[in-house]
Amino acid sequence: MRIPLLSWLLFVPICSILLRVETGVVSGQCRSHQKDLLLQFKNSISFNVTRSKKLPQWNQNLDCCSWDGVTCEDGRVTGLNLSSEWISGEIGNSSLFNLKYLRHLDLSYNNFSSTIPAMIGNLENLTYLNLSNAGFGGQISQEISQLTRLVTLEISSLPYLQVSSLTLENPNLSMLVRNLSKLEELYLDGVNISARGSEWCQGLSYSLPDLRVLSLSNCYISGPIHESLGNLQSLKVIRLDANNLSATVPGFIAKFSNLNSLRLSSCGLYGTFPKEIFQVPTLQIIDISNNPLLHGSLLEFPKNSAFQGLILSSTNFSGNLSESIGNLRNLSRLILSNCQFHGMLPRSMDQLTKLVYLDLSNNSFNGPVPYFKMFNNLTKIVLSHNSLTGAISSAHWEGLMKLLVVDLRNNLLNGSIPSSLFSLPSLEVVQLSHNQFDGQIPEFFNASSSLLDTIDLSINNLEGPIPMSIFDLQKLSILLLSSNKINGTILLDKFQGCRNLTTLDLSYNNLSVVASENDPTWSSFSKMSTLKLASCKLKRFPYLRNQSKLATLDLSNNQINGEVPNWIWELGNGFLLHLNLSCNKLRSLQEPYTLPSYLSVLDLHSNQIRGNLPILPPVIAYVDFSYNKFSSSIPNAPDSNLSFLYYYSLANNVLRGVIPQSFCNASYLLVLDLSRNMLSGKVPECLSRLSQSLGVLNLQRNNFSGQIPDSFPVNCALETIDLNGNVINGQIPKSLANCKKLEVLNLGNNNLSDKFPCILINTSSLRVLVLRSNKFYGSIGCRKPIGTWENLQIVDLAHNEFDGNLPGECFKRWQAMTIDEDGDQSKLKHLKFEFLEFDSQIYYQDTVTVTIKGLEIELQKILTVFTSIDLSSNNFYGPIPEEIGQLRALYVLNLSHNALTGEIPSSVGNLQQLESLDLSSNNISRSIPASLTKLTFLSFLNLSFNQLVGMIPMGNQFSTFSAESFTGNKGLCGFPLLVKCSSDSGKFPDTGTEAISEVEFNWQSIYSGIGFGVGSGAVVALLTFWDDGKKWLEDSIDKILMVILPVLGYAYKPRDHWDDDEDTEDEASDFAEDQEEDEAEDRESQGRYCVFCSKFDITMTRVIHDPKCSCHSSPPSSSSSSSSTSSSYSP
Repeated sequence: MRIPLLSWLLFVPICSILLRVETGVVSGQCRSHQKDLLLQFKNSISFNVTRSKKLPQWNQNLDCCSWDGVTCEDGRVTGLNLSSEWISGEIGNSSLFNLKYLRHLDLSYNNFSSTIPAMIGNLENLTYLNLSNAGFGGQISQEISQLTRLVTLEISSLPYLQVSSLTLENPNLSMLVRNLSKLEELYLDGVNISARGSEWCQGLSYSLPDLRVLSLSNCYISGPIHESLGNLQSLKVIRLDANNLSATVPGFIAKFSNLNSLRLSSCGLYGTFPKEIFQVPTLQIIDISNNPLLHGSLLEFPKNSAFQGLILSSTNFSGNLSESIGNLRNLSRLILSNCQFHGMLPRSMDQLTKLVYLDLSNNSFNGPVPYFKMFNNLTKIVLSHNSLTGAISSAHWEGLMKLLVVDLRNNLLNGSIPSSLFSLPSLEVVQLSHNQFDGQIPEFFNASSSLLDTIDLSINNLEGPIPMSIFDLQKLSILLLSSNKINGTILLDKFQGCRNLTTLDLSYNNLSVVASENDPTWSSFSKMSTLKLASCKLKRFPYLRNQSKLATLDLSNNQINGEVPNWIWELGNGFLLHLNLSCNKLRSLQEPYTLPSYLSVLDLHSNQIRGNLPILPPVIAYVDFSYNKFSSSIPNAPDSNLSFLYYYSLANNVLRGVIPQSFCNASYLLVLDLSRNMLSGKVPECLSRLSQSLGVLNLQRNNFSGQIPDSFPVNCALETIDLNGNVINGQIPKSLANCKKLEVLNLGNNNLSDKFPCILINTSSLRVLVLRSNKFYGSIGCRKPIGTWENLQIVDLAHNEFDGNLPGECFKRWQAMTIDEDGDQSKLKHLKFEFLEFDSQIYYQDTVTVTIKGLEIELQKILTVFTSIDLSSNNFYGPIPEEIGQLRALYVLNLSHNALTGEIPSSVGNLQQLESLDLSSNNISRSIPASLTKLTFLSFLNLSFNQLVGMIPMGNQFSTFSAESFTGNKGLCGFPLLVKCSSDSGKFPDTGTEAISEVEFNWQSIYSGIGFGVGSGAVVALLTFWDDGKKWLEDSIDKILMVILPVLGYAYKPRDHWDDDEDTEDEASDFAEDQEEDEAEDRESQGRYCVFCSKFDITMTRVIHDPKCSCHSSPPSSSSSSSSTSSSYSP
């Protein structure tokens, strides 16, 4: 179709006019008064010319609408964006506020260092205002509430960018927004609003019906979230993180149909998270991390889910990850770290190809590591601290071209490490420590172009030499290879190729590190800050004089001898922070020396260093001089020098004197170990007051005297008190009951005189109680057992003056001894004091010295399953309670050298874990219960010197015990004794306990018997000189005794069997003849056989003993089980 010429003539001018109009609307010509206002503003402020990008370009010769950051319409300035222009100074009366046509103003990220000017209210046309992080402080201006056209308001304030914080109190939040009905986006992050849930929720819901973005993180608002917030149905973004809401998550959030971002991290949320929220179809990001009391689980995810970020870290979410997680095809961030998830990682994870950040660390996931091949955007994989198993192959890392970080620490992975992992072009960090990888460390291909910054392969089973290509990693900063089986000889100067190396740890391998004392090449390691060469067979100090940045040096467990050179204190230009020279053969500290002022950790333990203790520097935090030969007194350091001290050990030296008063100022002290020295004086009272922080107080094996201070505060934090082996007297202080966390109390081998410490009955954490070798007295039963020692596992009350019946009720309450945990590997833990919460590998190790079978054994680790009761060498009487059979987890039981009576309870056979049983030197009677043969772990048994009778049970462990276990019980017979049992040896009269334990004597009968005996003796004496008469008399007596004595419970054999028995004894026990003679002499000296219980037969060669007779007690002998505690540091 042809267009007429007239139409063309009309169309062209019209288009020209329209084009001119449109051009004027878009740019326009800046009006002069607008330019003047902008230039006045520029001249009134200060800004950094070199860093500012916009303001320096404002040229008055150019159109102001062309200036960077300026937007115009019709020659009027409508937008001004001066964000991050390094502006400083006040703008209270600035010409800026005369730009009345402004609709968009952004002054964020500057430093005005003032309050928000009241003149901001002049800008009535503003729809967008951003004053975030601009250096404004104080109360937010009320004039902002006059800007009724505002759609977006941003006044966020990051604390670390602000001189003073912003507040919103008068006006409060409700007053600020009451006129801003058009507001759709509100950002007040970091502003101190300090409002309750009902206040801020109602204020927003009533005034801002169209609100789409609500961002109030770190605003000091509290909860609960009021239901009125549910009226804001247009909400797309809710950000309330870092507030103390302390509430449950309301279910109405699931009704926000447009919601795409929910951030409630670090809000103190608790209860169960509403599952329906996960079903909101528009939801893209959910962050509820750092709410440890918030429970929940993940439902089935629908297909085509919109989720892009799922962040649940540090919550109590649990359960499995279902295969439906593969439906989250748009997911870029999956962070579920530090939760309670378990089970295998679903195979469907290989469908999450848009993942950028994956962190599933600190859970209980098991099974193999999933494949991540072709995850083109993945930059970080963190699966550490789980229970993942199996090997990792080259296929796991195929196509991960953007991968920066791989963290698989603390799992159960095995096999060799694929070389392809180290070949990924973007890889910077590889952390594979605390696994079971074996084989050799692979070579690093293209090492010179590698971006590897951190390699951590420590604590595995790697072997072989260190690959030579590792020395070509130009950008390597951290190399950790400790605790493997790497072998060979390595020269330290090989690492000079790693020019950026800052941290090197080769400790605890089979390496021989060779270092020269005068090696100038080490001066090239200008960035080295941490060097750890523990257990590297070093024989001399490496040449480190020029290491100006070295802050941490560990040369422990080597073979370095001689003196510590004084140049070592000058490392790091005097900024040496951590020095560990422990477990060497060092003998002295080279003079003169001064410890560096900033030294915080100094470990010299287990050397042979002599001389005086050094003066501690002012910021020292950790000191261990134990197991040396320091012989001075403890220096009285300036008060300020102990301000940061939390660990101090001088154990096992030759120190004298008293504890200086300067320790009273060590307010952060957690561990104080001065054990095994020659210190004296009283225990300073201030040490008990320090127990608000002090966790371990070990003063054992010194010469401390006086009484234990009675000033333990209500908030006592002590977990270990060890005063064993001193000369302390008095009583246990009542204030010790304030130490509710106490686990180890060792007061043994002192001069304490007190009753049983029932004041500690409510200290439920108590595990070890040692009171042996003191002067404690009375019953050990507590009249009002309000609490229970449910964790008590070692009780040593031996060698005191306790008396009374053994309290069966107490035994029932010692639950740690009743529950058999032996099969549960997860509970095989040991007592320790973790004084650094952030590092469980550093702790103070409690130990215990236990005497079993007459041998002193120091257990370096007190397993929580090890249990022991030693009540020996006291004055306990009465029967052994049946309740003792409930202590099914008991390992050691010693009740020897008391006055116990009655029988051995058959329930003792229930102690299936028992390894040592000592009931010797009591008055226990009747037969040995056959149930004791069920104690298959029993390796030591002592029932000697009691009143036991009958046949010794046979079977299992009882077949392994020698006669010494049963000696002194003349009523016993059978193996291993040489006394044979008759057919009815197992039958005994049913005598009551009282008849067994108490013997009443009829003196008239005794005198008559003696008279009869004298007369009969004269007749018998004549018969004995006549051979035929002698034989007739012996045969007659044998027949009488064989009939009468078994009925009365006596053991006797006819004389014609004596020779046979003696022959058998000679063949069976020639090797024990001397020992038996010694024992016989001991029995004779102990007076075990008295006139009322034993007598010779008519020939005066054979002893007949009444096993039911209660003779006077024997003198005490060495006990078979005792304990005392001590402690040491375990790195």
